Amino acid sequence: MKTRRPTSEEIAELIAFYPKLFAEGFTPINRWGGGKNAENDVFTIPWPEYDSIVADFFQTASKECWFDYDYHPKKAMEMFNNEDIVKNADIDKIKTMLTVCVRGERFVSGFWSSIIKDGRLRRLLERLIELQYKNE
Repeated sequence: MKTRRPTSEEIAELIAFYPKLFAEGFTPINRWGGGKNAENDVFTIPWPEYDSIVADFFQTASKECWFDYDYHPKKAMEMFNNEDIVKNADIDKIKTMLTVCVRGERFVSGFWSSIIKDGRLRRLLERLIELQYKNE
């Protein structure tokens, strides 16, 4: 199922997070919760407690206009990990890569933090900024 293209305003809403997410000294995770042996030998799996900026960004990136229902996780991750593909991505490829970003935390605790810290999300947003300014 194809979703509509994001509007210029929706693109601007998403890229407005750029200076916040990549500010000097910004830490995506406030602390880790869980990871404790509770009563009856029940162990809770650790989970990250994200800064509200991170949570708000991924909430915004979860809007339907950014979602690619036809994405293939493995292919989308390969695209996202390839700097050349990201540098030349069109809006549809960006939607695919954002979908794998949003969903990644569901399968790997701390995924959002890792893609912020290692620069992959930065490159994707920089490409989106470039596309936004080309269309103005």
